[in-house]
Amino acid sequence: MIKYIILFILLITLYKAEAQSSALELGNDLYAKGYYSKSIEAYQDHTNKADVYDKIAKAYIALGNYDKALLNYEYSVKANPDNTLFKFEYAKLLNKIKQYKAASDVFYTLVVTDSLNPNYHYELGLVLEKLKDSTTQDRFLKAFRLDSTHQKAIFRIAKHHLIKRHHKTVDDFIDIGLKSYANNKELISLKAQNFYWKEDYHKSIKWFEKLVELDERTLFVYEKLREIYIKVYNFEKAIEYGVLALNLDPKSPENMFALGQAYEQQALLYNNEDDYKNAEKYMKAAIEILDRPLDGEYLKLAGVYSSQKKYKEAIEVLQIAIKENPRNAFTYFRLVLLKEVYYEDVDAKIKAYEEFIKKFPKSRYLTFAQSKLSKLKEEKFLKIED
Repeated sequence: MIKYIILFILLITLYKAEAQSSALELGNDLYAKGYYSKSIEAYQDHTNKADVYDKIAKAYIALGNYDKALLNYEYSVKANPDNTLFKFEYAKLLNKIKQYKAASDVFYTLVVTDSLNPNYHYELGLVLEKLKDSTTQDRFLKAFRLDSTHQKAIFRIAKHHLIKRHHKTVDDFIDIGLKSYANNKELISLKAQNFYWKEDYHKSIKWFEKLVELDERTLFVYEKLREIYIKVYNFEKAIEYGVLALNLDPKSPENMFALGQAYEQQALLYNNEDDYKNAEKYMKAAIEILDRPLDGEYLKLAGVYSSQKKYKEAIEVLQIAIKENPRNAFTYFRLVLLKEVYYEDVDAKIKAYEEFIKKFPKSRYLTFAQSKLSKLKEEKFLKIED
């Protein structure tokens, strides 16, 4: 009889163990296939919940239910107080849901437990960054010293020094990072920006073009290349990237206007009528959309018109610019100069200079305006004498 009882107990134990194993395997299989809700149901059939709390938490994260994920991680950490992996995942979730103070507390505990783990220091640094803690960079540097190939730590350190314009330090860290991962787009972008801020535009172009080669075809990259190519007087490439930027953001007035400026610069270089037309087209389109004072934009458009000897249109545009910002002496002075070229009547020219002198008696253009006015009056007097 005792034998039968022992056998029965063994069978029950084996059945329970098999049931638990089956629930765990089923849950894992469902999770791997993306059936997250069903995987949670399977895990909940597991009698020893301490073994599956972390798995349930991960499934809830996959579903986007962070409250239940957090709750299950809390259960997991309490049930497995020595499991640092569960604590690590728990702390990362706290960071994700912006509970930064709680996350930092857990990460500090992990750092004390294992001070040689670079990822603990790095993740703590991310949280401290959100808390605007002054020791943030110390954590990233510690992660780097523990693992000199830690790409994410290198990026954070280099970015910090780029903001501070510590160009040499930026280059040093990025070069270390690129030795172990030559195609790290984030580091390549920082390197390109570092050369940009050093005004080493040709090297900056090289690294931004490297990003394009790596299919980092973003608006930021296109805008920077357009801007830098203008600075090195390669207007053809500036236009190429200006078009690409506008294709990515077709309603951006800033990109429209910048493309117009690229065409204007090329038009001035080659005196090409089509380039002037494109400059007009994109500048006018941008001005129609921009919702702010536009005197600067109108001033540039007037320059495009005057370069083509379209003085009437240039004058009209400058008059609009003055309405946008009546205190801009330079715009008013440009208008006076254009009137002198466009008007045939000497009295009209004289009146334009007199109005400018009266309106801007302290302008830096005053001496020039007074000299021109004097010459025009002399010209008028000589005509009367004749």
